[in-house]
Amino acid sequence: MNSNEEVWDKVLEMLESELTPTAIKTWFGSCRVISLRDNLLVLHTPSEFSRDVITSRYSSGIGNALKEIFGNEFDLRVICDSELDKYEAEKKAGSANTFDGDQFTFDKFIVGNSNRFAYAAAVAVAKNPAKTYNPLFIYGESGLGKTHLLYSIGHEIKNTFPKFRIVYIKGDDFTNELINAIQTGKNNEFREKYRRADLLLVDDIQFISGKVQTQEEFFHTFNSLYEAGKQIVLTSDRPPKDMPRLEERLQSRFEWGLLADIQPPDYETRVAIAKNKASRMGLMLSDEACSCIADNIKENVRQIEGIIKKLQAYRELEPDGGSELSLVEKIIKDVIRSERNYTPDYIVEKIAFYFELSPEELSGKSKVKNTAQARQIAMYLMRKLTNMTLEEIGTVLKKDHSTVLHSIKKVEEGIAESPSFADSIREITANITNK
Repeated sequence: MNSNEEVWDKVLEMLESELTPTAIKTWFGSCRVISLRDNLLVLHTPSEFSRDVITSRYSSGIGNALKEIFGNEFDLRVICDSELDKYEAEKKAGSANTFDGDQFTFDKFIVGNSNRFAYAAAVAVAKNPAKTYNPLFIYGESGLGKTHLLYSIGHEIKNTFPKFRIVYIKGDDFTNELINAIQTGKNNEFREKYRRADLLLVDDIQFISGKVQTQEEFFHTFNSLYEAGKQIVLTSDRPPKDMPRLEERLQSRFEWGLLADIQPPDYETRVAIAKNKASRMGLMLSDEACSCIADNIKENVRQIEGIIKKLQAYRELEPDGGSELSLVEKIIKDVIRSERNYTPDYIVEKIAFYFELSPEELSGKSKVKNTAQARQIAMYLMRKLTNMTLEEIGTVLKKDHSTVLHSIKKVEEGIAESPSFADSIREITANITNK
């Protein structure tokens, strides 16, 4: 079932077993589907009278039909002509602010064995901020739901404690804001923003590792909030002890509360995620399509959502584009291929950021130790993560073939000889591949 109209036709077909043809024609003849996503069906009917009749008499039957089709509970909203403008305004306002929207909430998080502990901890924190686990540190690979839980905590606390001051920031943006505050002389405003928070949510905190001034500032921010009894929630792609350039005092503070990890979901959970994501977009995936997705996408939940969104787009733009299963197989191949396609500019950008350099400095001629090592690592990772030849790598970084080969061997020797250097390479690689 691949369009709103097809879903609605199926609902009416199911209602025919309970209603007379006259009732179907009278109340639903002028109905049209405006939206079918996020477990909500929005119907339009011309008059207020028919709106009220459908809502009062038939919402239960429509809901039961949708549950039978998708396997999930759906809400129904019916609007008439006079409410269309208001609905469009609400829709536009809701999309203006991601955090204020309802895309990431606890009820939309699929719980399985791989994430049950982290989910329970997040719910506990949302119900009793700063009274249970503080800080809550959620870690796991990219695309497993860490950000979803972070946002869910924010939404729940916002609803329960509307006066709470909630601040959300990504780890690398914290660094950028600090740099800007120093350059513009607005250090006090910067500190005020974070130290007055009732709830501080920091996504990808690993990006502050190795940045001395950023860690200093975050250390004092953490202390200020913790001592004031404010809740702190952090996410990372690894536990604190595995961040090689994280200051020891920050590592110990991150471990004061509760560490909760998220592992890649098992097959059954991946199937449930695929079905849930599809139903929220108004699609009903066949068991074969869900199984295909679950068999091929094993570690990144975000990829599952991306595949279903692309399938929805194919169905809307090319309704005769092939069977559902063949389309899913094609999309999966495209997704896997694109996930592995790391451009040299992207690699240079990420490595430059890690070493606090500009991309121009990294690809320039400076022989300063920090810059030279960053450049060698860039050559090594371009070779590892792309299909580029030594000559192509040399062209990007303005070095000849022999220099590139020497640099790659130098990094390989460093990995073999120094555990801390190997940790740094793993960290940089994760920063690149967890995009």
